Amino acid sequence: MTAPQDPRSLAWTIGAAIVVVLYVILLLGVESQLEIAGLLAAGIAAVAVAARFGVVARLGRFLGERDGLLNALVVAGTLAVTAFFHGDAFVLLLVATVIIYFIACLGLNLQFGYSGVLNFAGAAFFGIGCYTAAVMTVHTAVPHLLILFAGGAMAAAIGSILILPVLRTYSHYSAVITIAFGLLFKIFLEVNDALGGPQGLRVKGMNVLGWKFNSNIDIGGIEVSFYVNYIVLGLVLLALAFTFVRRVERSWIGLNLDAVRLDETAAACFGLNITRWKITAFTLGNFLIGLAGALFAMMLGFIAPTNFTFGDSLILVSIVLLGGIGNPWGLVVATAILIVVPEKLQAIQEYRFLLFAAMVILILLFRPEGLLPRSLRTYFPGWRAK
Repeated sequence: MTAPQDPRSLAWTIGAAIVVVLYVILLLGVESQLEIAGLLAAGIAAVAVAARFGVVARLGRFLGERDGLLNALVVAGTLAVTAFFHGDAFVLLLVATVIIYFIACLGLNLQFGYSGVLNFAGAAFFGIGCYTAAVMTVHTAVPHLLILFAGGAMAAAIGSILILPVLRTYSHYSAVITIAFGLLFKIFLEVNDALGGPQGLRVKGMNVLGWKFNSNIDIGGIEVSFYVNYIVLGLVLLALAFTFVRRVERSWIGLNLDAVRLDETAAACFGLNITRWKITAFTLGNFLIGLAGALFAMMLGFIAPTNFTFGDSLILVSIVLLGGIGNPWGLVVATAILIVVPEKLQAIQEYRFLLFAAMVILILLFRPEGLLPRSLRTYFPGWRAK
């Protein structure tokens, strides 16, 4: 049964989406630190007031039954922001970075939110995808679209080796193993001259059927930044990754992963293979992280070990925790906040990792479910029992 139509709620939803897009455009467009701080304060106040009068809850229920509408609004809003800032390279780089980090965090969400496997080496697997793209674009003739998936496959393959000691430990001990791997990965890059050492590597830009993604576009005399190419491709990959993660969540695979996360002993008593499902979640999650890393490397054109520190892993973990563990839609809000706000508020740039660490502690203490907690499992979107 499909959800009943509600024209009034639909109008409110579209109106709210337009307001959000205009707010994002205004926030990205202003340069004054005082104006940015004022806009952030106004946005927080507006959300608080809307939540107080039940507007947020009503819109959440309406959109929760209409995944397709929510997907369309997010894509349309992203394209509207991209079109408005078509020549502003800095803003478009932020938008593309948010999309790419969203894809990576979907992978972490598979691990953290569904199976309960801790991974604090997200930046390392992101880096594996980056360096795979760097090596293959320079030394092979493999089509660049395939290189994206090769980056994911390499991250998944190396992750399948790391999962062995993770499976032999439990809780915070397994987290320590992933932290150690992240540190070792950075050291390995710094001492390995074949991979550029501490100086890093150059990466060729994406080239699909002769279309060079790292060249600006001229449309009727209007110059469009090359980042638009990566935003469009990123949205396509994001749609595929998001659909895949949602299908996994709603399938019997997601049900088994949830059982493992909630109670391993009970799941094992009912015949579930705990090892198999943890490996599945870890491998699929690392594939998405590596895929995002390969795209990120081609967009930037240069990578170095300093891009893959434990601090960068902390950013990914902070996004998952802030958005709501297990809720893919929470990642949209959290990624935008943690990527855009520090870049716009230059005054906090030097202290961003301190703020991220403090945010993780505060979230775990006062709101462990995140900004948008994961809702009850749904198998048929829009279905309502009478």
